[in-house]
Amino acid sequence: MSAPLATDPALHLALRDLMRVHAPAATLLASAGGSIVLVESGGAVQTLPPGAELLPPDHWLDDGELVWLTQEGALLGLLWSADQVVSPDAVQVLTVVLAAARGGQASREADLLITQLPAATAWLSSDLTFRQVSRSFLELFGLSGAAVVGASLESVFPSAPELRTQLSGAAAGHAVQLRDELLLRGDTRRWVRGEAKPYFGGAVAGVLWTVQDVTPEYVRAGEVSALLDTELPLALLGPGGVVVQASRGFMALRPGGAPAEDDQGAPLWTWPSFTPQAEPALRGLLRSAQAGETVQAEVPLVGGQRLSFTARPSPFTPDLVVLQGPPEASGTPSAVVSQVLSLSGAATILLDASGRAQLISEQAASLLDLNAAQLTGTRLSRVLQQLGVRLATTTGQPLLLDEVAAPQPEPREILVTLPGGATRQLEVRATAVEGAAKKPSVLVALRDVSALRHAQAKLRHASQHDPLTGLANRAGLRALLAEVPAGPGTVVCLDVDAFGALNAALGRTAGDLLLIQVAARLNDLSALHGGRAARLADDTFALFLPGLGAEVGAQKVQAALREPLRAGQRVVPATFAVGAATYGEGATEQALADADVALQHARRRGRAQTLLFARELRDEEALNFRLEEDLRGAAAAGQFALLYQPVVSLKNGRALGAEALLRWTHPELGNISPARFLSIASRSDLITGIGEWVVREALAGRAAVREATGRADWRTSVNLSLEELRRPGAAQRLLPLMARHHALDIEVSAGSLTNHSEETLGLLGGLRSRGAQLVVDDFGDGASSLTALTRFPLSGLKLHPTLTARLPGDERSLRLVQGTVDLAHSLNLQVTAVGVETYTQLDTLRDLGCDAAQGYAIAPALGAPDLAEWVRSR
Repeated sequence: MSAPLATDPALHLALRDLMRVHAPAATLLASAGGSIVLVESGGAVQTLPPGAELLPPDHWLDDGELVWLTQEGALLGLLWSADQVVSPDAVQVLTVVLAAARGGQASREADLLITQLPAATAWLSSDLTFRQVSRSFLELFGLSGAAVVGASLESVFPSAPELRTQLSGAAAGHAVQLRDELLLRGDTRRWVRGEAKPYFGGAVAGVLWTVQDVTPEYVRAGEVSALLDTELPLALLGPGGVVVQASRGFMALRPGGAPAEDDQGAPLWTWPSFTPQAEPALRGLLRSAQAGETVQAEVPLVGGQRLSFTARPSPFTPDLVVLQGPPEASGTPSAVVSQVLSLSGAATILLDASGRAQLISEQAASLLDLNAAQLTGTRLSRVLQQLGVRLATTTGQPLLLDEVAAPQPEPREILVTLPGGATRQLEVRATAVEGAAKKPSVLVALRDVSALRHAQAKLRHASQHDPLTGLANRAGLRALLAEVPAGPGTVVCLDVDAFGALNAALGRTAGDLLLIQVAARLNDLSALHGGRAARLADDTFALFLPGLGAEVGAQKVQAALREPLRAGQRVVPATFAVGAATYGEGATEQALADADVALQHARRRGRAQTLLFARELRDEEALNFRLEEDLRGAAAAGQFALLYQPVVSLKNGRALGAEALLRWTHPELGNISPARFLSIASRSDLITGIGEWVVREALAGRAAVREATGRADWRTSVNLSLEELRRPGAAQRLLPLMARHHALDIEVSAGSLTNHSEETLGLLGGLRSRGAQLVVDDFGDGASSLTALTRFPLSGLKLHPTLTARLPGDERSLRLVQGTVDLAHSLNLQVTAVGVETYTQLDTLRDLGCDAAQGYAIAPALGAPDLAEWVRSR
């Protein structure tokens, strides 16, 4: 049982009616009339409790098709179907109605509701000028809204002067049942029946005219005549066996050819065609058919011939009976009849040379949604036209039956629109059949392929669209590129900063809802400029904005996403990386690639970064790709080398150890900056192999210095990132290696220690247990955590070179270094200054209590042999 409707029952009922017409198998969750309303597929309408949010149930995200209803970035509702594709008409209709309700303008809402009513409806002012009409009204008469709204009744329907008189009664305040009226509009002829009643919409009074198309009833009156336009022995019998009408074939049964004039209207058994003995058989056929049965009996004719007649109720009028003789009586070749009848179970129609249906199977009649009796013996093209059956190619071009029934070696597919408006896709094979007749007949075989084509279309849609947001996916976007208006324009690629962390923190449902909102805003923005939007990957989107420059396009995207996104009751602080590129004539796919390159560079620069494409970015990307490939063989090719930066004590000048620095000499590009190639390696699987090579070489270098100098206490440190150690298999290879040779000292960046997880603590504890001293590198700049100094098993820290560079002249830097040294010493940590360039800086650091230093004021980075010589010289 649904809850009672709340603030706006009229709107809720309108939504229910629209759902029944446009999306009967779908469920709607929408904001309507100040509340959240749920319209279920069965028609039940439920108002959710106050405070309810537009959140889809989890199973909507797992199965079926989910479509958002938005306008100008605002989420109006969610439309979900378990196993059917939601039609674009349903999305458009419901979006318009919900947006009108959200606007709160009563007159505008009334206008919009009229346009979406499923019945053919017109709203006229009191002087019978059209104020608004429904879409179905326009379709009925083949009109456009611009030609109707604001026009007078007489100008739209000049051939119906009586209609104004009838509608004037409703304008005077009385409901009126209208007489049937033939309305002409160009080539459109419609018999209509309807009613008119007073209507108040917004603050305006008028007439609501509802129209029912009864053209089929009038067409059916002509079908009786069409039914009898045949060479088959066929008659319509009224009460008492009176012959109402008879076909030419039936009349030809009378001896001498055409019957006398008084035969029409006389009981059948009095016709001179039949012997007196025929009366009981004919009466029996009549009684059984009037009782609703289909029966067959042999009836004697004058001249001694006996024919088999079939009697059945008329498909048009219940009190009439159809009496039909055998096809052979009209000269239909028996060979043809045998051939058709042998195709039992097939949907077939046999047409003679003049286009008359000689035989039709029940399966074929069912495909055309007609009764076989309506077609047999008739000129099929005329009857189909009268019944409103329309034929067209699969691209929508009208077809004539003669074109469809022309014999051809291969089958073809056509669209058949049935009288009720349903459309079927049929495979048609037309074959010439030779018989006794001079001209061959044509056998038309039909096969309904609608379900197959629908399934194929659904698969194509699924292959080219993202199931969560409904936007085109990457494959679908490529297919849509041909529809993007010719340049100039801009393509924008973007993704959500740190979406993985957001998804983990908020949960899958909230993360999906966030993506739906992003997609809705981008879809609205692209539609506003006549462009296209797509979801390329998990949180990566692209949109084409014709007519805009790259800078303006990027700004519009950022503006569309500036309003906060919501996940349930929570406002999500999302930021976006954006890359944009312009395109010209026919260069949309290249521009998409360019925007993607700009996005990659923007992402690397940090959060909320926007970057416009420039050729240098692609050159840099190409160089990065080349460097990544060349890095794979650099170690084996001997291109890597370690240099060592000595570290000395500021208390006694003694050399304590050295920091191992990795260098890469490319055979063509020369020396590559570590900052450049290590960032590339860290984005791939190369960093683990490089780290292992560095550890092995540093261990060998330390052993060489110890052997050359006799300094068993000589220490060597290497830089290892915790992200590197977390890679699969990295710790398992490095930790045993260091344990066998007495661990090197490990320098970890201050930024990596902001993660206080148990995994981080376990990695550092494992290194410390193997004898490594752990030092925080680059302390005092960027992301540094003071908590890390107490949580992890650290031995010391290294000041960031920027702190040293401002000494001794910068008072603030002096105080900062002094405070850092005091804090470290209070925690029993050693402090090393990095990047010391002058002796003045050395003296200042010594006065501030710094423990050790390294830099060009002490010694440059040296190779292992030079380092050993330098140590001996100390």
